[in-house]
Parts: sequence; structure tokens; C-alpha cells
Amino acid sequence: MSTLHIGIAGAGLAGRTLAWRLLRAGCRVSLFDARVRDDLATASMTAAAMLSPLAELAVADETVFALGQRSMQLWPQWIAELATEGLPVYFRREGTLVVAHAPDQSSLEHFTRLLMHKLPDASRAQVQALDAAALGRAEPALAGRFGGGLMLEGEGQLANDQWMAALAVEIDRLGGSWLEGQAVNAVEEGRITCAGQTHGVDVAVDARGVGAKEGWPQLRGVRGEVLTVECAGVTLQRPVRLMHPRYQLYVAPRPGHRFVVGATELESEDSGPVTLRSTLELASALHSLHPAFGEARVLRLAAALRPALDDHRPAIALRGGVWHINGLYRHGYLCAPALVDGLVHKLLGTENE
Repeated sequence: MSTLHIGIAGAGLAGRTLAWRLLRAGCRVSLFDARVRDDLATASMTAAAMLSPLAELAVADETVFALGQRSMQLWPQWIAELATEGLPVYFRREGTLVVAHAPDQSSLEHFTRLLMHKLPDASRAQVQALDAAALGRAEPALAGRFGGGLMLEGEGQLANDQWMAALAVEIDRLGGSWLEGQAVNAVEEGRITCAGQTHGVDVAVDARGVGAKEGWPQLRGVRGEVLTVECAGVTLQRPVRLMHPRYQLYVAPRPGHRFVVGATELESEDSGPVTLRSTLELASALHSLHPAFGEARVLRLAAALRPALDDHRPAIALRGGVWHINGLYRHGYLCAPALVDGLVHKLLGTENE
């Protein structure tokens, strides 16, 4: 068991997950965050939390794919650990369905060619072409609506709000210190300054996402927008990606006939409310997936900035005596467990065990 005192700036997905794993390893952990723990206006809470290493490979590279594959091994283990503490987190691994309307078949064909070209041989069997009948059997709500599609086997999803809330409870239970709603002024070797007060630590970690931009100029914010609806008239077994010449719409089902819908990815650091154009595009594409969505109740429209580096790869770096975990971009929930697990081993000196 380690007796290290580790200070973590940023209690988003990476920082909060890291704090939990370090506390379980016996470390003393102090979290510092400018936001309160249940703030919804964050990148961690403005996400569909799809676990899609195959689908993302079409727009990512082998590094993200490898991190995703490793994370797919860790997610079930970690969620099971929370469940033993009475903290269930919605998690399913029923694959991803990829479809396109008839005029957009070329987009689906391009996606398929790109994916098969980039996939390692060992993973190609996870991509299954479905005709209309097979698609209808896999996803009855979409029967008769598409001429076919792709099933990406082994992919999954989780409820990010439940994950983040469960971690907050566990961090408290395990004795973590949490200074929330206080601006982080500086993260330096051996200390973190928060709300004007300096706190000494053995190791400092900066996990502030876009908030760390001042000390990492290559970081930038990429705006993402999501729509959350409730629709009793539709039941989906798994996330669905709808191909389109300009974007991929994704629809991630959640308990209680709720659905998280997204597509937009804007090279903008505007963190303001969702635009009318994005709302119309998301809503119309969702309605085209199934007309019953026309009666869906809109529960939330949200936008947040995702931290990205130039190569769009997540990164762990030791810079100026401070460990950084950042650049999770659109791959946060896909890559976070592998990144956090790797950083824990670095901090504890157990990389080769």
C-alpha cells in the first residue's frame, strides 16, 4: 500500500477516476476543482459515453484503438467493483449498429471501407454486415426502416452521470479530500494553489482539461453538443450511428426510455448554449431515425469544450515536475480507464509488475 499524498487538479472524468483508483491503492488523495461535483456543464457530463473502439477507429488512429481495447477490459471490472459497494452504473455491451438512409448509402460504404482498411486482422470478425431482415431482428424498433447496416460487435456504453456520481460517493467513502467550487490558480511540482491557498503534495497531477491550456499551449477546446430526450415510443437495445454526408449522428439509449443524441463537433472554443442550427440538425436527424421521436420530450440541450491536442491522441506527460493527463477529446470514456490505469502504475512505480 502506498502512503503517497497525491494532489489532483480537476475532478472531471480523468481526475475523478484517477483519484478513485489511487485511493483504492492506499494513497492519500486531495482533489481540487473549480466546479462543484454535480455541475452538469462539463465535458464529462456532456457526453454519450459510448465505448466504441471500432467505430472510432474510422476517425482515429491505432493509439486510440489500443487504448480503447484495453479500456474495454477494465470497464466491466471497475463497474463491478462499484456494484459491490452498492453503487450500480448502467453498462451494456450489446454492440453498435451503424445505418444510413438510402440517399446516404455511399457514406456508409465509405465508412465500411475505411474501417476495414484500418482494423487489425484479429478484429475484423467483429464487423458484421446485416441485411434488412437481420437488422430488424437485432433492433426491432428499426425493422423495415433501413435496407441493412453494420453491427460492430463487442462495443458498449455506460451512463456517464451514474459513473461520475458513484465515483464522488466512493472518493468520500475512501477518505479523499475534495476542495470544490474553488479556482485552481497554479499546479506546480510539489504543490497546488487553490483559491489563493497553497497545498503541499508529494505528487501533483493536472487533469483540468481545457482549464490546463495556460500551461500546455498545444491544448485547444473542441465544442461538442448533445441533446437528451425521453421517448416511450422507442426502445433501442444498443447505440445507433446514423451516417450522413456531413456528420454521424449517434443515439445512445439509457434507462427509462431516455436517449442521448449527438453529432456536432465544432472547432470552436465558444462554451455558450447550443445553437438553433445544431438543435434543428440533431432533432431532424433523430426524427428521421424513427418518427416516434417526434413526440420525444426534450430533457436537456448542452454544450461543452472537449480538450484536444493536435494529433487528437490522449496524453500522459511529466512536465516541469507535474504529471498531466489530458487531450481526451471525443474519446474520453473510451480511453479513460487505460490512461488512468497507466498513470497509476507510473505514480506508484509498478509499471513492470
